[in-house]
Formats: sequence, structure tokens, C-alpha cells
Amino acid sequence: MKKVLLALTAVAAFTGSAVAADLGARPYAKAPAPVAAAYNWTGFYIFGGGGGGLWSADSNVVTFPGAPVALTRDQRNGGSGWFGTVGAGYDMQFAGRWVAGIFGDAQFGDIRGSLSDPFFFTEGRMKLETSYAAGVRLGYLVAPNVLSYVNAGYTGSEWSGTTQSTIFAPGGPGIYTTPSFDRNGWFIGGGVENNLDLFGISAPGWFMKTEYRSAFYDRVTLPGTVTPAFGGGPTGTAVTFKPWTQTISTSLVYRFNWSGAPVAARY
Repeated sequence: MKKVLLALTAVAAFTGSAVAADLGARPYAKAPAPVAAAYNWTGFYIFGGGGGGLWSADSNVVTFPGAPVALTRDQRNGGSGWFGTVGAGYDMQFAGRWVAGIFGDAQFGDIRGSLSDPFFFTEGRMKLETSYAAGVRLGYLVAPNVLSYVNAGYTGSEWSGTTQSTIFAPGGPGIYTTPSFDRNGWFIGGGVENNLDLFGISAPGWFMKTEYRSAFYDRVTLPGTVTPAFGGGPTGTAVTFKPWTQTISTSLVYRFNWSGAPVAARY
């Protein structure tokens, strides 16, 4: 009986080896290539934020315009401050990583500076009260959820007037004033916009953008007027003003089309 069991065991061992040899080695299967999350940037968005800015202006002062003898002097004025901004836009993603869109926004705040008349030894405070812009932007996705872009377009602005006292006005001490005014121009800028997931914040549809903008406005001639305190009619000067503003802002952006779950696809 023991001899029979030993014979059967030997036969089973040889049979298993033969079957394993017939099957051959297991074929090698390469692991699938990793995929990156692909986001859809097409759709409407709104944003709001704030920042800081400064302005400078080339100015030319002419005393008593139209008089037989008039004095002129060139000078540079400037100011700085803070502002808030709100806006909306629409983007379209195309050709893989490219994004193009249109937008409009408004800025409001307290960017103050000085406007002076060296002939009457006066200086008054002037403020950029509001500005607004409409433009286009073109960007490239340096990562699926990070957009680097440039923008340009039309801009308008509203500036306050100035009021200051002078003791050198003809006829005695008086008040020197310049009126408020509006100026139009163009701007160019750029920035970076990214999904908040980049910072580990789970907030579907929410983004953050940081943007620099430089705006150039048309020259205006301000009829500065000196009103003497003791008799005599108003006499005045003409002050030209050509402002240039620079701003840096950070805003929160909400994209209405954002699903909150990126689509897995080869990017």
C-alpha cells in the first residue's frame, strides 16, 4: 500500500511540472500612464477684491493765458492710495491650453495726490475717485488650474477738483481752485488666476487672481481760477494734466460653470 501511494505522488508531481512548463511565463503588462486633471475654463465669472495704486502726471502751468506776457513751467505731480474693485467677464478655452475672454470692471477708493501752481505757491489735494475698464484678455494654462494672462482695452476715470488758499493772488489773498474732470484712455496689464484647490482649499468654482494694470489717460487743460478775497475780479492760470496710473489688485473669482470635479483626461 505504501508503495502505491509513493507511486501516485511521484506521478502527480511530474504532471504538475509538465503543465507549468506548457503554460509558459506570465506576459508583462505595462502600467497605464498617469493622467492629469483637465479643467474647463469656458463660462461666465464675477469677481471682487482690492489693492493699491499710484498715479503720476505731467503738468504744465501757464499764468494768465492770453495775456501779452505769460509764464510757463513744466512739473510732475503724483499720488498713491488704495482701492476696491468689482467686475464680470466671459472666457472661452480653445486649442487645449489657451483661454481668451472679455471682461469689464470698476475701481473705487482713495488714491490721492497733489496738484500745484508754482506761480501762486499753492498746492491742493486731488483724488482719483473712480475708474472703469472694458477689455479683452488672452491666457495660457501653465497648469490645468493655473492661468497666466495678459489683457488690454479701454478705460475711463473721474478725478476730483482742488481748492487751496494763496496769499500771492493779484488783489490780495484768495482761493485757488481747479474743477473736477473726466479722462479716457487705454490700459495694458496681466496677471495669474488659479483655483483655490491649489492651496488645499476645497471650494468648487472659487478662484483667486492677482493682476497688475497700467493705464494711460488723455491730457486735459484745467482752468485754474484765483478769486481774490478783497475786491478785483477773478484772475487765473491754466494747468494741463496728463495722468498715468498703476495698480496691483487681488480678487476672489467665482466661475458659474465650475462643476467642482475635474474630468480625468490626458492634458
